[in-house]
Amino acid sequence: ANLIAGGSSGGSAAALAANLLPLCTGSDTGGSLRMPAALCGVVGYRPSVGVIAHPTRPLGWSGISVLGPMARTVDDLALMLDVCEGYHADDPLSAPSDTGRFAVLPTIDLKDLRVGYCEDFGGAPVEQSIRETFRARLEVLRPQVKECRAADLDLGEMDRCFDILRAESFIVAFGGGIEADPDSFGANIKDNVALGYGMSLADRGWAHAEQSRILRKFNALMAEFDVIVLPTSPVSPFAWTQSHAEEIDGHKMDTYYRWLALCYRGSLTGGPAITLPCGRDTHGMPFGFQVLGPLRGDVALLGAAKAIESLFARSDQAARPLANMQTLQHSLVELTSIVTHPPDLFAVPSSDSSNIRTAV
Repeated sequence: ANLIAGGSSGGSAAALAANLLPLCTGSDTGGSLRMPAALCGVVGYRPSVGVIAHPTRPLGWSGISVLGPMARTVDDLALMLDVCEGYHADDPLSAPSDTGRFAVLPTIDLKDLRVGYCEDFGGAPVEQSIRETFRARLEVLRPQVKECRAADLDLGEMDRCFDILRAESFIVAFGGGIEADPDSFGANIKDNVALGYGMSLADRGWAHAEQSRILRKFNALMAEFDVIVLPTSPVSPFAWTQSHAEEIDGHKMDTYYRWLALCYRGSLTGGPAITLPCGRDTHGMPFGFQVLGPLRGDVALLGAAKAIESLFARSDQAARPLANMQTLQHSLVELTSIVTHPPDLFAVPSSDSSNIRTAV
């Protein structure tokens, strides 16, 4: 109760892990579906751009942010994706597709799967304990697949490219609101908008060109593999009072979202990425195993993810960690929002209204 659940859909991921809900939705720019799923021990999916129509996206021609599902299993996730996917004329990046393509996932035989792996997505800082856990999980997978070898994910200036594309989207989404009512926005949003205002048209042009170069390098790499696997989070969950990981493996983060590099670098390809629950790390916390696929290769990626999930489920080391709600300690955090009392999930309904705890 005192550790971060990831963001921005941390509450949804925690609710899934606690069996309070069967399915959840969210959006993913730099990992907001994948990171909380990884830290809570559930499945989070960033689909290819255009799979789920996003008709209210402020920048209709930018695919940096997509909508997607979270669930406890790949089958549940595919069930939801089959309902959510589709075309909308107000999203120029969406396109008509075959109805029911996610209804029945293809059966993937692991012995035919070509797997590339990378511990750090082209050099992002990753704690040594996370690297060790990832290597251990890789050894569960390696004997079962056709091929498992290192993949070079140094695809270009990914951090600078993401910084510019993200700042561009923040200006459009929040710039006007900050001008009208600056007190309604936090410091991080204001800082991101200010960062965008300091960029030039040349910066924007470079970022879009660099993203194209990154995709083309990734396409060339994916010709050698069916999937590429890597950790989802570079650190174990930390105290919720800490807004972000400030230092990773001796490297200080230059901005609050830099610790999400293992996720947001993948966002730049526009392709699908899924995180699977994969046992616990060396600190006893849920560990997320991230799997990347080629742009618009969603069906095949989900089929491969289901096969990997099935393999992990048969391993004591790599099986999904289950939350034990009976041993969960009550949070000592004092609530300071419009919520006045924590919900008593195990209380017996009472006719005495004075015993009812209300969460608004």
